[in-house]
Amino acid sequence: MKLLVVAVGQRQPAWADEAFADFAKRFPPEMRLELKAVKAEPRSGKSAAQGMAAEAQRLDAATPKGARRVLLDERGDRLGSVQLSERLARWRSEGRDLAFLIGGADGVDAELAARADERLRLSDLTLPHALARVLLAEALYRAWTLHQGHPYHRE
Repeated sequence: MKLLVVAVGQRQPAWADEAFADFAKRFPPEMRLELKAVKAEPRSGKSAAQGMAAEAQRLDAATPKGARRVLLDERGDRLGSVQLSERLARWRSEGRDLAFLIGGADGVDAELAARADERLRLSDLTLPHALARVLLAEALYRAWTLHQGHPYHRE
């Protein structure tokens, strides 16, 4: 099973790239975590809707066919670490790759959002996109370690 973070925005601060890479290298070979960053649409002379539609095409193209699409959305399901671990175990049993979609600055195109299999909320706070990537990587790593009985998570 592959865990993909498919996100709008190719240039992120070095600290965010380093933190994401640090969590990604901790995953076992049978559950790799990868980042696929797609270009943000320039906003000059375009409406937000036009920009989101262009970004949606890029997100679609970067998402493997057959992957379960989990949209990061402020209105998505609120899960604690234990709940995410249980959901990750269920997703893993389905045998499909997982693609976590992160939209651009204006959000996600409504049609792309409607095609998502699930919606997940990372926080009640509004987060910068770079931090959202890192937070997701850490949450997925914590979920995996919980399922494995690894001591990373302490209650």
